Amino acid sequence: MPRLRESGTAAPRAEFGPPDGISIAGVAEQAGVSVATVSRVLNGHANVRPATRDKVLATVAASGYRVNELARNLRTAESRLLLTMVPDVGNPFYAEIVRGIDRVARQHGYFMLLCDTGADPGRERSYFDLLRRRRADGAICLDPATVQQALAEESGALPWVACCEFDPAVGVPYVGIDNYRAAGDAVRHLLVRGHRRIGLINSDVAYLYAKQRQQGYLDALRDAGITPDERWRMNLNSLDYEAGASAAALLMAQRDAPSALFAVSDTLAIGVINGLRSVGKRVPDDVAVVGFDDISLAAQIDPPLTTIAQPMRELGETAARLLLQRLANPLANVPGVLLPHRLVIRRSA
Repeated sequence: MPRLRESGTAAPRAEFGPPDGISIAGVAEQAGVSVATVSRVLNGHANVRPATRDKVLATVAASGYRVNELARNLRTAESRLLLTMVPDVGNPFYAEIVRGIDRVARQHGYFMLLCDTGADPGRERSYFDLLRRRRADGAICLDPATVQQALAEESGALPWVACCEFDPAVGVPYVGIDNYRAAGDAVRHLLVRGHRRIGLINSDVAYLYAKQRQQGYLDALRDAGITPDERWRMNLNSLDYEAGASAAALLMAQRDAPSALFAVSDTLAIGVINGLRSVGKRVPDDVAVVGFDDISLAAQIDPPLTTIAQPMRELGETAARLLLQRLANPLANVPGVLLPHRLVIRRSA
């Protein structure tokens, strides 16, 4: 991949188009910076102070200035296209993350292409080919399955970052939260509420996030002197509402059923609440429920869902910035980032 222009060199004005008379020089004059600084901001270089970058972007937005994509792409062979790979575009958890990615991408003159990988190897391979053939400049991968494994095989050649589901051993930039600690916080909240029979409705533990959340659940119980009961744990192949409802009904059919359920996503937890109602259980009077993510629907259901909030918009924005850093300097050591989570207490637990 061609490198972006070094920090001390001004980019030619020919790569920019001046709509309605405004040029890159005009933007620089209005912002009180050099033409080279404006060029670095628009090209996504990391070596610009945040205050200066914000000032330039505000001037660009106010002036209506637009990058001449055709001229720049002919010169640099860049597509100005970033791929965002998600396993299921129907999951509302991903929506806020995608908005964060798109916001930062647009600020820096990139377009974002949303790629629903699903479970289709052919579709996944076609997205990889976009990177290999330089039809896209980079990718942000939220997929917790085979996509990241395949990308990891070429991590030195393909510019990508991992978001939410990540493995530090792969050696690519990543952003996420501490899933182990977050799950422990959810279980400790239920313990403080007096629950001892706490069930876990989890995803497939082949996924790193599911494995970490399960371990956080188990250790929190053991730290409280409770031996985890395997009958109260369910691993599912889906995170949708119906899967959560079915799992809750099955757990409630057990003898000495759990008095509280921790689900590793809000979509599962909302399904759990509906499943509990279907078998005559009230939330939280009979069974308490805690979810994970804090999607917008979590506060709107009855009862409102207690959950672990992930900073979804910030996850997306951070992922985009990490990718832009990697594109600006492919040899730079771009670190992994863990963002804070928080427990949001509502009426379900």
